[in-house]
Amino acid sequence: GSNAMGLFNEFLNENIKMIGVEAGGKGIETGEHAARFAGGSVGVFQGCKTYLLQDDDGNVLGTHSVSAGLDYASIGPEHPYLKDAGRVQYTYATDDEALAAFELLSRKEGIIPALESAHAVAEAIKLAPELSKDKIILINLSGRGDKDVQHVANIKGIEL
Repeated sequence: GSNAMGLFNEFLNENIKMIGVEAGGKGIETGEHAARFAGGSVGVFQGCKTYLLQDDDGNVLGTHSVSAGLDYASIGPEHPYLKDAGRVQYTYATDDEALAAFELLSRKEGIIPALESAHAVAEAIKLAPELSKDKIILINLSGRGDKDVQHVANIKGIEL
């Protein structure tokens, strides 16, 4: 959230498309995710009216993401404002998509993205084939992916 906002802020007044990518976990339909826009609703959490994962009584639901940094039931107020204003489009990437993007960027470019950023890389991989070659995709790679290597290895059953 905060890393994306830092990048979005520089482009708010530009005529460019901006996309935020949430943690789709094991899929929205499973309920095991942290995608507040795709699978949540408006409510109040910690005194802030925002989108969050909640039940019909307003109780906060559990979340799931391969990325600890995205595994949270709520989202800060800036993102809902930008979504509702139509300025930023939001989507999600599943754990499997983020893990595949993590591996692809690491192998092809030698850049180990943080698992949080791997969700954005996954969306870029989906979008790129649909764009003309003159289009530019800018991805915010925040954090260090080396901290996630052991976690990814454990998930994939690889002994390091």
